[in-house]
Amino acid sequence: MSYFVDKDSVVRKIWGSADTIMFIFAGASAEFALNKSVDWLYFTGKLPADPLGRLFSTVAYARMIVFSPYQDAMRAIDQITAIHQQVEQARGMNIPDWAYRDVLFMLIDYSVRSFELLERQLSDKEKEEVFNVFYKVGNRMGIQGLPADYRRWLLMRKEHLQDNLVVSEFTRDLFRQYKKHLGAGRYILLKEVQKIVSPPQVTQLLALGSPAIIRQIIAAYKVSKRLKLDHVLKHAILPPQYLQQIKALDN
Repeated sequence: MSYFVDKDSVVRKIWGSADTIMFIFAGASAEFALNKSVDWLYFTGKLPADPLGRLFSTVAYARMIVFSPYQDAMRAIDQITAIHQQVEQARGMNIPDWAYRDVLFMLIDYSVRSFELLERQLSDKEKEEVFNVFYKVGNRMGIQGLPADYRRWLLMRKEHLQDNLVVSEFTRDLFRQYKKHLGAGRYILLKEVQKIVSPPQVTQLLALGSPAIIRQIIAAYKVSKRLKLDHVLKHAILPPQYLQQIKALDN
């Protein structure tokens, strides 16, 4: 049987770990809030109303693509495209291609950053592999202007970070929603993870500060995994109602 992502691909290792996925979306949650197209995420009202629920919805689609047979993955991508088209029709305008690219670029970048923080350094070949998987997703969605390879993606990613981020009222409101839905303690942990996983442009715009504390937390987390105690930290990071969903992410 043919799969969208090869069974021995590093992408499956990345998206088969709840720990890595949590870091991916911690970073993406910071950058989403700064993106100039974040108003699209507010149009339906679903993101500010339930940011954690939207996180798990997005994770479900991403994992369906990564772990499904080829045709099932194609159907999942087409469903994502159809959902976005419905939002465009409701608003009477198209989501710009650069905004689609931004989201795709986040998934590539934070997949690499998160895995390297929690596991090991990736080779250039493995990074190219991550890029290729999400390039195929973007190509299927019909996103225009995608870079042809990982080297060109690095250049475009840098340009997007320089040109497409801004602190807005949406930024401030989204962080208020994160705090509301996570609670004060978990919100502090979220921002600590964002400090270390986000690119410099993001940490500077959000004034996140130094990642000194989170480095110690990550070191403790790695020890806890070896001792099979990482569930203790998962309880500390996520509200209880989401723990079963997080456990289900580990392959």
